[in-house]
Amino acid sequence: MLCDTVDTDALPLAFTPSEYRVKRATLPWEATGAYALRRAVFCIEQGIFVGDDRDDADGHAHQLVALSCVGGMPDQVVGTVRIHETGSRVWLGSRLAVHAAFRRHGRIGSTLIRLAVGSAHALGCDTFLAHVQSQNVPLFQQLHWRIVSEELLFGRPHCVMQADLDHYPPCANPDSGYVTSVRGVA
Repeated sequence: MLCDTVDTDALPLAFTPSEYRVKRATLPWEATGAYALRRAVFCIEQGIFVGDDRDDADGHAHQLVALSCVGGMPDQVVGTVRIHETGSRVWLGSRLAVHAAFRRHGRIGSTLIRLAVGSAHALGCDTFLAHVQSQNVPLFQQLHWRIVSEELLFGRPHCVMQADLDHYPPCANPDSGYVTSVRGVA
């Protein structure tokens, strides 16, 4: 299925995938689906941006995706996050988004976070930060992140948070990434 030709938000969730592949976007349809999901979440659902959420960071960021799988084959982008280096050995994760129909399935968000930090860690990251919307702070704290500061970003309260790298082993092969299921990480 080509994500740029089908409005996946309009489709009913007729099945629950048994697994999700969380990896770096390596195919054009994966990147297209990630950008479409970001627009759906940040422009339409949350109204943070008008039209598109892309910025200069997209030119050099690593785009990570969560793909629902049917019969073991990737089918649809259901989650995404991007990571990029902002300074010497300092990395930033941003634009974490999970499709509304999949937010309670298989730890998609936490697995995207795990791959984001693990990938940066493998690339020499000493500090991994994210600007986290206030309602998502408890999830990040459960995943061994701490609040560095509070700020207003895009008119919404956020916390700058830092990952404890001791809890995120380096992931040297983000193109393969991880598989997660409704039962948890496999």
